Amino acid sequence: MPPLKLATTEIGAGPPLVILHGLLGSKRNWQGIAKILADRFRVVAADLRNHGDSPWDPDMSYAAMAGDVAALIHRLGGGPVRVIGHSMGGKAAMMLALEHAKLVDRLVVVDIAPTPSPGHAEGFVHALAGVDLLRCQSRRDVDGQLAEQVPDPGIRAFLLQNLDTSAARLAWKPNLAAITSHLDGIVDFPDGRHGRAYAGATLFVAGANSDYLEPRHHAAARTLFPAADFDIVAGAGHWVHAEQPAVFLDTVRPFLES
Repeated sequence: MPPLKLATTEIGAGPPLVILHGLLGSKRNWQGIAKILADRFRVVAADLRNHGDSPWDPDMSYAAMAGDVAALIHRLGGGPVRVIGHSMGGKAAMMLALEHAKLVDRLVVVDIAPTPSPGHAEGFVHALAGVDLLRCQSRRDVDGQLAEQVPDPGIRAFLLQNLDTSAARLAWKPNLAAITSHLDGIVDFPDGRHGRAYAGATLFVAGANSDYLEPRHHAAARTLFPAADFDIVAGAGHWVHAEQPAVFLDTVRPFLES
């Protein structure tokens, strides 16, 4: 199947920097970071397939996601570009580097490993799918239903960014059917099985309070990314860039600019 044309937002000038969000995220999540990095880079934040403003497709494999991003980079001028990917977007970025190494100048992988991940996000997907939108008249109604499965108001606020209120009837922007049918593949990572490696500069950034990227994952990461370095951001969980944005920027900016 041909790649999808991803929706993007662009800011700044300089070397291209592509940012990829995580599961149930969007380019919108990275606006603050993008504005700051735009003093040095042409920052292009993308909505991955079946998310945000990008097209829907039944295929949610990492190979398909990487193909979409490769096509985006070609539209930007062909690369190589710097890439930041968080969570699911980090796995898509890793797949991109392994399959299209010439398109990636240097890679930042945020709080994810090239291994099967904890299944925390599965519950959020099922929580969104379980909301009866026909019974909801407002964002508050949706929040009330979500609270039964997602008690943390901060996480609910993040999930509610996926609510489309522009039409007459409330709807979810993500393609929950496609995402649900591919959850096993999204939680997994397929590339350790065919012996490829990306030799370019790679930085893995972990949240100290997260279990998605821990020292036990370093060996698997170095097998595929032999030049990998690792950094841990104190006081951050899985959403490192949102929870500790200043520390995150202090960590990744020198790497991106080197």
